[in-house]
Amino acid sequence: MAVNPQNIPVSKGYLGGLARRIVAEGWLSEEQARTAQQKAQRIGQSLVSFAVEQKWAPARGLAMAASREFGVPLADLSALDIDTSLASEVGEKVLRKHRALPLHRRGKRLFVAISDPSFNQALEEIKFATGQPTEGVLVEDDKLGKAMDAALSAVDAASLSGNESEFDDIDLDAGAREEQAVDATTSQGDAEDAPVVRYVNKVLLDAIRRGASDIHFEPYEKYYRVRLRVDGELREFARPPVQIAARLAARVKVLSRLDLAERRVPQDGRIKLKLSAQRAIDFRVSTCPTLWGEKIVLRILDSSSAQLGIEMLGYEPEQRALYENALSKPQGMILVTGPTGSGKTVSLYTGLNILNTEGLNISTAEDPAEINLPGINQVNVNPRVGLTFAAALKAFLRQDPDVIMVGEVRDLETAEIAIKAAQTGHLVLSTLHTNDAPQTLTRLLNMGVPAYNIASSVSLIIAQRLAKRLCVHCRRAADIPRVELLKEGFTEEQIDSEGFTIYEAEGCDECHGGYKGRTGIYQVMPVSEAIGRMIMEGKNAIDVADQAEREGVADLRQSALKKVRDGIIDLKEANRVTVE
Repeated sequence: MAVNPQNIPVSKGYLGGLARRIVAEGWLSEEQARTAQQKAQRIGQSLVSFAVEQKWAPARGLAMAASREFGVPLADLSALDIDTSLASEVGEKVLRKHRALPLHRRGKRLFVAISDPSFNQALEEIKFATGQPTEGVLVEDDKLGKAMDAALSAVDAASLSGNESEFDDIDLDAGAREEQAVDATTSQGDAEDAPVVRYVNKVLLDAIRRGASDIHFEPYEKYYRVRLRVDGELREFARPPVQIAARLAARVKVLSRLDLAERRVPQDGRIKLKLSAQRAIDFRVSTCPTLWGEKIVLRILDSSSAQLGIEMLGYEPEQRALYENALSKPQGMILVTGPTGSGKTVSLYTGLNILNTEGLNISTAEDPAEINLPGINQVNVNPRVGLTFAAALKAFLRQDPDVIMVGEVRDLETAEIAIKAAQTGHLVLSTLHTNDAPQTLTRLLNMGVPAYNIASSVSLIIAQRLAKRLCVHCRRAADIPRVELLKEGFTEEQIDSEGFTIYEAEGCDECHGGYKGRTGIYQVMPVSEAIGRMIMEGKNAIDVADQAEREGVADLRQSALKKVRDGIIDLKEANRVTVE
């Protein structure tokens, strides 16, 4: 139990019972508790859920404080059976508003999971909605949120599976033509009550809440499934009835302004979902005709990811210093390389966010623009009308640019214009698809870029991968033989050093199979004079890699092993994302 280490007297005149207890046990300061109490009351939220949401205190600690204050036991929500049908009786709006979840009915009494026994509004409104007496069951707030998401998702899936005849009366295609001018986050008239409409909206919101990067709608002969990519791994989310596959596809195409009648060729579009006045999420939509219907994949583009700050991306201090130094130069080219989905765009936009000041003219050409960043002139290339990367770059150079970002260097013409811009007083950022930093130089040579242009213009190359972070709540020390550690690339000095511990994933309620979140693995290679001379002499990528190692540049494998030693990732994940 946390305590008040300095035995500071708590002011009883300002704080209620639970708030006073939380301060006395040291979970919040008196000022935090007063602020939380006032703000939570103002927005109709409980004190506990507000404090947990703001990350001011751990859910477990606040739940224990509430248990002692009210003399009620703290229940383990993961060990309780939840009757999801009760959630449908109350309604999602009420449950989310009051942060409560009906668990089961015993006799005429309804037992409801809550995280703050002092917040009486929740039980009163559920009692009014069901007409039954209610009794609160104290649980941890974070577990309550996850259980609510799971229960409400199950309700939606059950409503689709159990009422397939309900879809016979829905003409989604007819409604689509009328909704072309309607915002993607709103529905008009009867469309708001349509099960397909509600279900798609629910999937989008749940994907955002779970931190997914992609949503896959997949039709097959005998079933239909929805999968979410969370922390780089695809997981099955739901199996709606296969009979509504075409209607689900049609609904997504309506939202993304695609041609409903065209089902024979792939299409690309976008959806904008407003979560609040301050936050909106973009979805990049791609359809592809398969044997059993259209597969649709939505990439979730959250502009806030570009504003996390470079310190949140996983760069080592020396790597971060090299990147920031290259960004501070008035000219030159910074290239970020890696496979699709390795976080290249976020790295570039984090750099652009650092540069995004009133004194700089920044323009980007992308296919399409994935992150919306105010203050930057963003262009979507459109080869069908002649707006290629090269054409956009030529236009940028006539508009007094300071910084130019090209989504990808795909051909010789784009590469030559980008290098010319880097040589004539502009900072150019772009991406390539290569395995590591040294291979990027040989890739440019193979495209036909003269060696002297590469040596004089490219200033920094960043190769990167994304690896799943170990959950700090459940990771455990791994017992790996010394011989195996040496084979993996650790040195004798590292293994014998004090505090050398390697962790592995286990799994708990806080994570997904032992992992939570992702971090970047980087190789940050400045193009030094020595490397520039090697390019001019026609040396290959192996020679460049050897020189970079002599200059102290850690390759992807070494960077991954450093994160293993730091307990951020496990050895299994290091082996997955890097090649020895």
